[in-house]
Amino acid sequence: MTKVYTSAVVIIPPQNKWAPIQEIREIYDRQIDRWMPHITLLYPFRPENEYSILENDFLAQCKSINPFEIHLRQINYFSHGKQRYTLWINPEPVDLIKDLQTKILKIVSDCDDVNTYKKGFRPHLSVGQIQGKKNLLVTIENLQENWVEIKFLLNEIIFISREKSKNSIFEIKKRIPLGE
Repeated sequence: MTKVYTSAVVIIPPQNKWAPIQEIREIYDRQIDRWMPHITLLYPFRPENEYSILENDFLAQCKSINPFEIHLRQINYFSHGKQRYTLWINPEPVDLIKDLQTKILKIVSDCDDVNTYKKGFRPHLSVGQIQGKKNLLVTIENLQENWVEIKFLLNEIIFISREKSKNSIFEIKKRIPLGE
């Protein structure tokens, strides 16, 4: 089996919670047209034509994971060097999201790219890219000052994919419920 950059397993907040996230992304995120607001669990992932083969294993694994509430309250950043940064919102509770990711990773253990970063897997909801340390700090302060916490029940994970063409966008292809 192979993994591709046109496929992922993600957490997507309910669409009725998107507005404040998208307001930030419209200003800062060059990927707003390709990706919906999401928290990546597995990327790259298997091609869409393998989803039906994987579905039963994911359904079985996810039955043992109870739904839980996610809170989006803190804006943070990753540094990429040379004063380049990614802005992101911290989804909490981090430990439950990491546990979920660990359990589904057992099904497709080679889809561990997000775990190979220096500090390991860090759940996050990207909202943009920015340059300059001073610009970053002022932006985060302003965004945080105006941010109102978003809460939602995580009761499913989602398989998304896109065509291999340059301008294609990710679309929801399969929903895997949590719990029984």
